[in-house]
Amino acid sequence: MDTILTIVVFIISLILGGVIGYYIRQNLAKKRAGSLEAKLQKRVIDVKEETAKLVKDAEKKSSELLEKTQKEIDERRKEFLAAQQLLLGRETLLNERIVSFETKEKELQDKVEKLKAIKENLETLRQEAEGKLEKVASLSREDAKKELLALVELENEKEILDRMKRLEEGNQEKLQNRARDIVALAIQKCAVPQTQEMTTTTLILTNEELKGRIIGKEGRNIRAFEKLTGVELIVDETPESVVISGFNPIRRQIAKLTLDKLIADGRIQPAKIEEKYEEAKNEITVKIKEAGDKAAYDVGVIGLNEKLVQILGRLYYRTSYGQNVLLHSMEVALIAETIAEELGANSQVAKRGGLLHDIGKAIDQQIQGSHIEIGIKILEKFGESKAIIDAMKSHHGDYPTESLEAAIVTVADAISSSRPGARKDTLENYLQRLKELEDIANKFEGVEKTYAIQAGREIRVFVKSDRVDDLQAAKIAKAIAAEIEEELKYPGEIKVVVIRENRVIEYAR
Repeated sequence: MDTILTIVVFIISLILGGVIGYYIRQNLAKKRAGSLEAKLQKRVIDVKEETAKLVKDAEKKSSELLEKTQKEIDERRKEFLAAQQLLLGRETLLNERIVSFETKEKELQDKVEKLKAIKENLETLRQEAEGKLEKVASLSREDAKKELLALVELENEKEILDRMKRLEEGNQEKLQNRARDIVALAIQKCAVPQTQEMTTTTLILTNEELKGRIIGKEGRNIRAFEKLTGVELIVDETPESVVISGFNPIRRQIAKLTLDKLIADGRIQPAKIEEKYEEAKNEITVKIKEAGDKAAYDVGVIGLNEKLVQILGRLYYRTSYGQNVLLHSMEVALIAETIAEELGANSQVAKRGGLLHDIGKAIDQQIQGSHIEIGIKILEKFGESKAIIDAMKSHHGDYPTESLEAAIVTVADAISSSRPGARKDTLENYLQRLKELEDIANKFEGVEKTYAIQAGREIRVFVKSDRVDDLQAAKIAKAIAAEIEEELKYPGEIKVVVIRENRVIEYAR
């Protein structure tokens, strides 16, 4: 019974506890709901306030933007109106100028028409005047013209001569100054030293006993030496010296070097002569190659064939009128280069042609033909261009001058050959040149006597004053100069001076 009661009490307590708990939970839920609703309402109010503020700000900014845009539109409209006004003004001005131009063009056209009419009238009047003059003078127009010119020439002869003289002197002075500057510059830039050699080489001996050893027993040494070297060894009474004679300078040099080696060795006999000869020949070959290389390097010519350089080096032992041909070729190359640069020609072609212009002289004693023909064949064989061959082949006038570079090489060759001290000319050639000059001048009518002076650089011609007047004297001077240019070959220039002298002689008795 107690257990049941206890259970009943427990159940009742449990029910009461559940009811009480339910009500407690309901109260708590209501309180929480009231608090959340209040928060939501407050949040809604805040959002409304923020939204109202944002809308207000947006309206303010849009108002400002509209105001600014309106101002820009107004400014652009003003600028557009100003530009439009300016264009209208320019259009008006352009229209006015077009109208003015059309008016002036019309006036000019009217003047042209008037000038044409005046010109036609003048031509008609001129023809009528010429016809009347021909009728009056019974002369044609050409005859009248000739007669008028003759009369004017006669009346103004002195003035014509003075003007001709002034023009000639002025132009000649300018040309001479320019040519002198170019030639002086070319010569200053080359500055190649020249040595003059003859056909003999003298070897100084240390004592007289060497002469007997050089000759050898019954002359066997000297015979072997001459046969091997191809030169003549002159052993005479000249103290302590022997002379090596021969026209081939390379042979002379080999012979001299061979003899030097024999004297230094002390044993002079046919076998030793052959040995030293081979040594000397090899040394000279090396020196020839070195001379060719040095010449090409000093002048600045590159790309030459090795064998062509070897042939070029042989010119070091070749002379022409006592002038070393290799040094002469270097001088011509440098002068030609300078002149070509001054005249705007191809300086490299002129320089290369100048260096190789006498290449044929290196072997002209071994091959038949002129050194120009030999030189052309050598250059063709070793692949030199046509421009180089054309530049070198006309320097003696054997071929026509086909390029400006060829003319420059010819001038450079003449400058190098004719400058003082470069060459030794023979007396016969000198006298023959003077005689040819005088003979040319003596051919002209009215010439009384002639004198070639200044080593053939000037010729003075005296004419008969009673047969030649001043105008004819000027014509004779020009004719003599032209005749000399056509008939003679000479370096530089020749001055022709025609002198007309009036002498009146009376005797008092």
